[in-house]
Amino acid sequence: MKDQLNTYKLLGVTATLLIVLSFPGYLLKERYVRVRAVQTAEPKAEFVGREQCVDCHREAYEKWMGSDHDRAMDVATDETVLADFDDSTFTHNGVTSRFYRREGRFYVHAEGSDGEMGEFEITHVFGYDPLQQYLVPFPGGRLQCLTIAWDVERKQWYHLYPENTPPPGDWLHWTRNGQNWNGMCAECHSTDLRKNYDPESNTYSTTWSEIDVSCEACHGPGSLHVAWAKIDPMARPESEDYELTIMTSDLDSAQMVELCSPCHSRRTILGDYDHTGTEQLDTFIPELLTEGNYHADGQILEEVYVYGSFVQSKMYRMGVKCADCHDSHSTKLLMEGNDLCLQCHRADTYNTAEHHFHKEIHQGKPSPGWTCVSCHMPGRDYMGIDNRADHSIRIPRPDLNLAIGVPDSCSMIGCHADKPVKWSADAFTKWYGISRRPHFGTVFASAREGEAQALPELVRLAEDRLYPAIVRATALQSMRAYRDDRILEALRRALVDEEPLVRRTAAANSDFFPGTERADLIGPLLWDPVGAVRIEAARILAEVPGAQLRPDQRVKLPEVLNEFETAMAYSLDFSFAGFNLGNLYTAMNRPEEAEIYYRAAIQVDALFYPAKINMAMLLNSQGRNQEAEKLFLEVLKNDPDLHEVAYSLGLLYAEMNRPIEAAVYLKKAADGIPQRPRIRYNLGLLLQSMGRLDEAEESLRKATDKEPANLEFLYALADHYIKREMLLEARVIVVKMLEVDPANRVAREMREYVEKELGR
Repeated sequence: MKDQLNTYKLLGVTATLLIVLSFPGYLLKERYVRVRAVQTAEPKAEFVGREQCVDCHREAYEKWMGSDHDRAMDVATDETVLADFDDSTFTHNGVTSRFYRREGRFYVHAEGSDGEMGEFEITHVFGYDPLQQYLVPFPGGRLQCLTIAWDVERKQWYHLYPENTPPPGDWLHWTRNGQNWNGMCAECHSTDLRKNYDPESNTYSTTWSEIDVSCEACHGPGSLHVAWAKIDPMARPESEDYELTIMTSDLDSAQMVELCSPCHSRRTILGDYDHTGTEQLDTFIPELLTEGNYHADGQILEEVYVYGSFVQSKMYRMGVKCADCHDSHSTKLLMEGNDLCLQCHRADTYNTAEHHFHKEIHQGKPSPGWTCVSCHMPGRDYMGIDNRADHSIRIPRPDLNLAIGVPDSCSMIGCHADKPVKWSADAFTKWYGISRRPHFGTVFASAREGEAQALPELVRLAEDRLYPAIVRATALQSMRAYRDDRILEALRRALVDEEPLVRRTAAANSDFFPGTERADLIGPLLWDPVGAVRIEAARILAEVPGAQLRPDQRVKLPEVLNEFETAMAYSLDFSFAGFNLGNLYTAMNRPEEAEIYYRAAIQVDALFYPAKINMAMLLNSQGRNQEAEKLFLEVLKNDPDLHEVAYSLGLLYAEMNRPIEAAVYLKKAADGIPQRPRIRYNLGLLLQSMGRLDEAEESLRKATDKEPANLEFLYALADHYIKREMLLEARVIVVKMLEVDPANRVAREMREYVEKELGR
């Protein structure tokens, strides 16, 4: 399997799904204790609760009361429960659930984890509008979210997964960890949350200071401020920040967005959020504009919340911040309709049909085409009924819909769904002219298809500081599919970029560099002021032999590796964390620990295929090929279209001297990943060894057609022809070899041999 280059690395992938975890804990306990030590260290200021704030900040408090933040979570009572629990029923997929009360408590009779119906008590409500969910306590300190929710407007029950309802045992079933409150939801719906997950016992002891998103969630722990405020005003010591932990007034756009982003982003968390940090990448790693989560042009696709879209916007670059549109305490919009946008944009220019070419009233009703948000902030429904606006606030681009298949607001809001996209594109051209600015979406769409022409454009995007950091970082990450020296140059420059997200992404992909260069290039990042950058540098440098590191780097590396291990230990209830630790210990040649953590990741989520793949590769390196085969087959059974896995399995079968099976899987991989000619090359050599010569020739030819300057591929095809005494064909290939490298000794010898044989 030496030709297999695709070892999966996944630190930057957002953890969104969980499943029940049970595995040997003796290697996890030390790291867990270390995390607990960090969690329980007393901060300078302590949480005191919102009641301490009310007397001085009553106006803010009254706005907050009843807001989405106030109602983010609560104990289930007659006042907080919105749904019908008067012996109501809901039937879905032939299963009838019943909701009722008994002795002042709330219950549901529903399908349990074993598929049998049972009674479950509901202790908490979750959310308020437009839907409300209900939480059920489970053993081990877990709270589980029912996937039958209450539609507040229609006043009816509905299922969050109406079409693909997870069956019992599935990680998304309401009883499993895909719907676990402690790890999935709690930190953004409560204040001062401490997850307190113990991987050794697979239990939670989750705590919070307040059950909802309260004052200190944004302002930080307030004990010092309260103590200062209680001093007689004439005796108060001078304090620039009034002894507040986090200043929230006079913030610029970047500062306010970073304040809100820990909860309003899709991200990988690095530890409990203590509400004191000012650098987001010390606490979490935001998801990039990845395929499956975002459209190629950065429009929202999956549930990615607001941060990743808003930081793409021109509004953000021009200094617009959250509080320019939303009241910070009530969370409501400051104004209704177009008035919100007309705070900055001239009404006589933009609030006119001359700008948007739509009528204000259409068929007796207000026309959606007249409102700014319809065109510039089209929404998508999440959780069935929760429509959320795309905050990238973009210009509609039906031409991009035509070019790369991304949606545009003309069709997304449904006004012109009965018309072809070209109709909208032609209308835009008629109104605004034919000129359209280039968009990074065309580059990312090309890169997602593995097209070679995308690479120089990715390099350009990564280095262009006029683009948002999230776009530049995505361009860097997208280069991973290519092999080219230009990538190394782009990464070198990105490692010293002023944007932490760009530096972190460059560090995450710096395994491209030869080991001898990593100490010089990556080593300085061990002292980076941003946590996510430091730990990524440590992960990469863990693969470098100690002799290649400077003395100061050898001293610093264990300290920062400890940061990385602690961050991963915090999230061992997610599969990505055990997977990342497995990768780390594989790189450090500690296979026993690597195996434990790969198995931990698999037990968290049996469908998390990267852990099974890397585990299989680890087993293969130890000669445990039958175990490796079993894992590869499990992955392909669940997803037959994972062609990289078919490639790995084909190479494994070749190594096991099972050529017939090897040929089957290598061909499957070659057909599925046509942009990877090395697979065709490997298949061709295998078929040649099996005597299937015509098939071998076809495969080797396809490899050389894809990379006509690859001397290794050309040599294999020329050698194939020589062995079959197809000398004229061999001569053509040898000539190509010499065109690529006129001084190539092997090609010269082959030419001499062919010419000699042809001259007889």
